[in-house]
Amino acid sequence: MSHTLLTANDVEVYLQQHPEFFHEHLHLLEQLSIPHPSGAAVSLITKQLELFRRKHQDQENQLNELIEIARSNDIAFFRLHKLTLALLNAVTLQEVMVNLEQVLTECFLTDFVEVRLIQSCADETMAHLFIAPDSEDVKPFMKELACKQTKCARPTLAQAKILFGELALEVNSCAMVPMALGDSAGILAIGSREQGRFHYSMGQLFLTQIGEIVEARLLSLLRQA
Repeated sequence: MSHTLLTANDVEVYLQQHPEFFHEHLHLLEQLSIPHPSGAAVSLITKQLELFRRKHQDQENQLNELIEIARSNDIAFFRLHKLTLALLNAVTLQEVMVNLEQVLTECFLTDFVEVRLIQSCADETMAHLFIAPDSEDVKPFMKELACKQTKCARPTLAQAKILFGELALEVNSCAMVPMALGDSAGILAIGSREQGRFHYSMGQLFLTQIGEIVEARLLSLLRQA
């Protein structure tokens, strides 16, 4: 009578096809051992417990990440809400700038906030916010205005001087958010003394949303004027 020898592969295939095998043969679990990376042997139950704990830890880490993301989203929503209310309460361009700077400085921890509107100035008291369309001061921003995308980087010296004046050399990073204002355009500049505060690799969605809120309020006030 011939006997067919089982190979390790045969055993593996059988166990895969019958995952309930050890449910019916519990006594075997304590007799089996699985090699550990350290070289020592551990029981199958111990190994299964180790795998379970590792899986549980991975799931807990994922849950903590989701909770942190949710918390960050809540904070971002609150800040955007506060900014929106502050801008809605502003009834002049001067009040827009005051409220904008206050909220961005307090809630977003920025150092500098500036707005430049590419159009003729109708109010001499707010002339510093305007750049005439045919002015040479528009040229340093042509790339940002053309791509219509938020740019995070250190501004060029020419850009910094136009935006931040005497404080230009203190600005080590900046977010420049282009704005569409009807037939004209504008730039919201948020600067920081910290070199890596606004970096090219950071996400732009949040900054773009800030720009859209400012853009909407400015456009409303400019139309009223």
